[in-house]
Amino acid sequence: MISIIIPTYNESDHIRKTIEALFKNAEAAQISEIIVVDGGSTDLTIPEATAAGGRIIQSARKGRAVQMNYAAKQANSSILYFLHADTIPPPGFADDIRQAVQAGFASGCFTLSFDYHHWFLKANCWFTRFNSNYFRFGDQSLFVTKEAFLRIGGFQEKHTIMEDQEIIRRLRNQVKFKIIKKPVITSARKYLSNGIYKTQGIFFLIYAMYYLGFSQNKLVKTYRNLIRQEKI
Repeated sequence: MISIIIPTYNESDHIRKTIEALFKNAEAAQISEIIVVDGGSTDLTIPEATAAGGRIIQSARKGRAVQMNYAAKQANSSILYFLHADTIPPPGFADDIRQAVQAGFASGCFTLSFDYHHWFLKANCWFTRFNSNYFRFGDQSLFVTKEAFLRIGGFQEKHTIMEDQEIIRRLRNQVKFKIIKKPVITSARKYLSNGIYKTQGIFFLIYAMYYLGFSQNKLVKTYRNLIRQEKI
């Protein structure tokens, strides 16, 4: 069975829809639990998640890496599936994950699509089908066996940003990684709030800074200065 882990911070606009879609897009027998690990939300995230059927865990510290590690330790399934609060996996996703694991892939992700139609966003999503770390980000979700996750030490908690890139690189060095050629649907809210081309340019800048070795403090400061309404 699969434990789904969703880190949240003020996600009341999305969390109920996401949880309801998870139950709709998978057989009930395949999902052990949907863990909503919250980092101190001040809106209605927790009551919305509870009403939708989520298992609520309060993290003592805020941050995706910290929250996801905390939830993973308490998850009761042998497969962990990390998902953003504004991202919905395709119908049959749980069966796809189980089949991949049974075929020997201890980790993997889906391809990407956005909930807003624009040629540039579609072009970005097209590249996520390729088996390269350059096109692997948390919006695509991430499944991993609990054994493999614990063996590599989980997410790097010193990473406030780019924690998805960092763990995927380590996973690919240790286990077989599968790209499931079905898209998750994620919110384009950052692109729409900040401008599609401008946002992509910012993401490319952050990505380049990360691989050039800039500190997490510098990355986070740059991100917050450039992206409006960001909650990291």
